[in-house]
Amino acid sequence: MKQIVLAMCLAGVCIGAFPAFGRTNSRSGDTVAHDWWKHAVFYEIYPRSFADSNGDGIGDLTGITAKLDYLKNLGVDAIWITPCFPSPQVDFGYDVSDYKNIDPLYGTLADFDKLVREAKKRNIRIILDFVVNHTSDQHPWFLDSRSSRTSAHRDWYIWRDGKGPGEPPNNWLSTFGGSAWKFDPATHQYYYHFFYPQQPDLNWRNPAVEKAMFEVTRWWYRRGVSGFRLDAVDTLFEDPRLTDNPILRPGSNAFGDPVEENKYNTKQPEVHEVLRGLRKIANEYNAVLIGETWTADVAELDKYYGEGSNELQLPMDFLFTMVNKLSPAQFRKQIAEVNAASGWPTFVISNHDIARSYDRYGDGAHNDEIAKLMAALYLTLRGTPIMYYGEEIGMETTPPARREDVKDPIGRRGWPKEKGRDGERTPMQWNESENAGFTTGTPWLPVPESYKTHNVAAESKDPSSILEFYKKLLRLRHTNSALLNGKYVAINENDANVLSYLRMNGSGGVVVALNMSSTAQNVALELKAQGFASVKSLLDSGPVTIKKSSVSLPPFGVLIGELTK
Repeated sequence: MKQIVLAMCLAGVCIGAFPAFGRTNSRSGDTVAHDWWKHAVFYEIYPRSFADSNGDGIGDLTGITAKLDYLKNLGVDAIWITPCFPSPQVDFGYDVSDYKNIDPLYGTLADFDKLVREAKKRNIRIILDFVVNHTSDQHPWFLDSRSSRTSAHRDWYIWRDGKGPGEPPNNWLSTFGGSAWKFDPATHQYYYHFFYPQQPDLNWRNPAVEKAMFEVTRWWYRRGVSGFRLDAVDTLFEDPRLTDNPILRPGSNAFGDPVEENKYNTKQPEVHEVLRGLRKIANEYNAVLIGETWTADVAELDKYYGEGSNELQLPMDFLFTMVNKLSPAQFRKQIAEVNAASGWPTFVISNHDIARSYDRYGDGAHNDEIAKLMAALYLTLRGTPIMYYGEEIGMETTPPARREDVKDPIGRRGWPKEKGRDGERTPMQWNESENAGFTTGTPWLPVPESYKTHNVAAESKDPSSILEFYKKLLRLRHTNSALLNGKYVAINENDANVLSYLRMNGSGGVVVALNMSSTAQNVALELKAQGFASVKSLLDSGPVTIKKSSVSLPPFGVLIGELTK
């Protein structure tokens, strides 16, 4: 959730010194020049946890640069880095105090510039996390805003009188617990914060805010960034009348608050005006916008593409992550719906806020096989995948066992009902040495015991590992025209155990068959109607037996096959 950043020419390095991969003046969001993101594989990096170069226990930009060859060999085309800008770290960087610099925890602007240069040599693009909804309460804008009711930046944030003594302006709740309003005794008004009190919401109805934030994107584009992941875009605007939200359940949630519907403080129509403005700038730099778009259904998701694809190129389909079991029927339904939307699909199965897919889908006995199956699913669909670091080696969610070990403020506040997000943010597991090769110091989060078996070094030597399966799969994805451009065709739609579909391109194509059950399955693939007679394996998780169009799959087995006439 949140951020964007950087501000000065350092040591004589000019902002314009690092051009983007391909600036264009085209006004169309669908020109060939703008389509690089359709074929790219994105990889999310949580910088605190990826690679520590200086032994302080926290990952950094130099650590990421050192691992670029690994990412290139894996098959990654773009890396999305969660916020690395100056921040008090109340929400681990999603509380930005300077949009135009790098937090010393992660390095310097010079380190960032080197990362951009080295990534470009390997044809890897850099995507930054832009926290558009709010800043830190330590940002100079907010420090001035709270200094007096007549300050230059007062209207850059949302200040209101209370209903009465000790009463906030309305019943809106923070997503992190408690009232969404914080009283400021110096100016005798409340300010609004959808997240923590230390994260005051910007007032996007003020044109000066829009101008300043739009300029931040230009600043980074000129420095070589190829796009932004827009944090919490649903929350940019609020009902100006401050209408109370409906209460869905009077009982308490993990934070002791009633459960309310965010009807009047999320998904306001003005959000789309801002997205159109951001997209217009992105088009000038051949850049991509990825949206953190939590939606109730695909119809709602569809709105974020905009009319004629003039908003987000890649709104994340989090509905896909909500199919939290191996259900061919539910995945078929979700895939069909997102394919019917007006834009290009975006698939994720884990991220820094969502428990890892390895144990979310795993059964405890076949987790490695299921990890390969899930990879085969979201990396062969029509659309753009966003991987999460460690997914390719089978990293698992490892939440803290005690409240005193929790680092995530959500977990500290909501324990034990809410344990926070530490479990999906543990250090990357590089090898079998101490701390999994992540750091020579004390890691900011404990390294899970699974590093002894699931790490890059060990899996690179094992042809049957999750990592080697990912590498083969990504090589196939990058070179097979049907997987890149082919249409999606569902087959065997009544099969309760095996999810099967075709990716067809011209006269050829690929079939994908995924056994989502714990027993072997024999499948007669419905190929004849599409003009095909048999299948030849391109990649499988073995042992798979093929007899023309009939396939025998082991428990949680995978077949990706070439269609033949």
